[in-house]
Amino acid sequence: MKKVVIAKNGNQVAAHFGHCEGFEMFHIENGTVVERNFIESPGHRPGFLPVFLNEKGANAIIAGGMGETAQMLFAENNIEVVVGAKGELEDVIAGYIKGNVVSSGVVCKEHEHQGEGMGSGDCSH
Repeated sequence: MKKVVIAKNGNQVAAHFGHCEGFEMFHIENGTVVERNFIESPGHRPGFLPVFLNEKGANAIIAGGMGETAQMLFAENNIEVVVGAKGELEDVIAGYIKGNVVSSGVVCKEHEHQGEGMGSGDCSH
């Protein structure tokens, strides 16, 4: 069984995985979603979410945007990263299962989010 996590805000893919309300985990078996559950975001702490989601059994994460360091940390935890996604969760997971949702490879530069002082940069969201 494959477990695919989508960073979400409401019923939409979150623009940036580290600042989402939580994650919807889809359990996929034989090309069908057999279960789904919500995982509340434990908050944005550098380096924490890849390990946290690995412990939850995630095999892949889908998000609108993600920084380079986070993408590397997910890879180190054997979690496939798909960035550049947008839209409603059901449409995105259906597209992913069909092979139509692939990573754009876009990397968010470290940038400020609500005064965190992480510098500035460009991001597609």
